[in-house]
Amino acid sequence: MESFHFLWVSLTQAVSLLLRLDPPLISIIDVSLRVAFTALLIGSAIAIPIAVLLTSKNFPGRQFLRMLINVGMGLPSVIAGVVVLLLLTARGPFGAFNLLWTPTAMVISQTVLITPLITGVMISSLLGVDQRVKDAAVSLGANRAQRALVILREAHYGMLTALMAGFGRAIAEVGSVIMVGGNIAWADGISHTRTLTTAMILEVRRGNFEQALALGIILLTLVLVVNWIAIWLQRRAGR
Repeated sequence: MESFHFLWVSLTQAVSLLLRLDPPLISIIDVSLRVAFTALLIGSAIAIPIAVLLTSKNFPGRQFLRMLINVGMGLPSVIAGVVVLLLLTARGPFGAFNLLWTPTAMVISQTVLITPLITGVMISSLLGVDQRVKDAAVSLGANRAQRALVILREAHYGMLTALMAGFGRAIAEVGSVIMVGGNIAWADGISHTRTLTTAMILEVRRGNFEQALALGIILLTLVLVVNWIAIWLQRRAGR
């Protein structure tokens, strides 16, 4: 019974924070979604042409690139964080841009993490397209770009899966965003680089377990809503 009471208190706290539009919470949600969606947009822009290239053409180094993608799909977040930290630190090659401890640094680290994952899932989806579809495009005189568009259209469900997998990893990221973002909030509690996941860690360290679980409930709700919207849009487009 005590565990149910704990869950109920956390749930009511989450609802209360949302209903009263708590400014610190809204700022945390804003940073979380802004960073995750920006990384998703950049990662997708990189992943789509790479996936199409790897599934449509043989070239020197193709297998090596596939191996790098497979390794990147399981890349620990702390490694990505360390690499980006070294690049952006004052002594690093990009230190002059002063990007460390900013949302931009978090976007970079999340992009490094999710791009191989999106690419790998997209490759599997493109390879799963029926060969008859590809042959039909060739027989109708489609050029290389047109064939790629046909294959992408046929693999749209798999592409959506790739995007949702990338978003899920980005929004749930903790290690690298703390390393390059610093989990910073201003004196009034408004987030600069604090996200839902890093705020949860902070609340757990403070012993505020109900608050941490409330943030977790909000994070889960956001992920479910974004996935539902994506699936709804996909069904509308398929009509």
